[in-house]
Amino acid sequence: MSDAPEIKLGLIGDNIAQSSAPRLHSLAGRQNGVSVQYDRLVPRDLGQDFDTLFAACAEQGYRGINVTYPYKERAAAKVAVDDPRVRAIGAVNTVLFQPDGPRGFNTDYTGFIAAYRAARGESPPGVCCLVGTGGVGRALAFGLLALGASEIRLVDMDAAKASSLARDLRAADHASRIAVFSDATAAAAGSSGLLNGTPVGMVGHAGTPLPRAAMSGAEWAFDAVYTPVDTVFLTDALATGLSLISGYELFFFQGVHAWAHFTDLPLDQTALRIALAGDAETSS
Repeated sequence: MSDAPEIKLGLIGDNIAQSSAPRLHSLAGRQNGVSVQYDRLVPRDLGQDFDTLFAACAEQGYRGINVTYPYKERAAAKVAVDDPRVRAIGAVNTVLFQPDGPRGFNTDYTGFIAAYRAARGESPPGVCCLVGTGGVGRALAFGLLALGASEIRLVDMDAAKASSLARDLRAADHASRIAVFSDATAAAAGSSGLLNGTPVGMVGHAGTPLPRAAMSGAEWAFDAVYTPVDTVFLTDALATGLSLISGYELFFFQGVHAWAHFTDLPLDQTALRIALAGDAETSS
């Protein structure tokens, strides 16, 4: 394998110093005998705004980029999106640069569905309380629609943002009841699933979006945060007796799906999991 990168990829976002995305894609390349350059691109650190940095990626030989908090909705405005459900989500986390322009995908959406199915099989989500209606929250909400949630309760400090998502969900699917709540504890009461779609709990954003006492009676919990994996939210959920879907599962599946968009190269997912775990132990 040549020392020169054969596939140039990147991640645009804030607070991404501990992201494992570079390791995932480098290991995926190693499976296929190709080298991968995967750059962490923080607009503030590079002295550029998002728009300037995005344009530079298209010009500097990147095959594709991932986009994370807080730029997913801004990225959606810059790309062509073929999937009508992703257009409705209004956020993209995966961009492929092509000769006719950038194309956008949302592997948070497909990755969440895959993570849910891997953990809970065909069990329906039931009534779900989702805290956070930004980029990843929108992907989770549409994933819950696809999974057949009977009710989705949206909570956000920005009431207008939550109401906008509620309108989009109702327009996309009439089978699920959609409700907007101003208080997470009230939304959690009687819910089967509890989901954190905010950055609260990640490195640099300490805390939890929901007190432990509000988790009683629920069945399962999901946290989009994966750095760290054992967030306060999931630790409290486990102590309350809920089954867990960690943010690491979303990270893994969204990365696998992003790789499929970036390349036509295969992946042995089991081998990739083992390699990621071993690589993490070596680097820790």
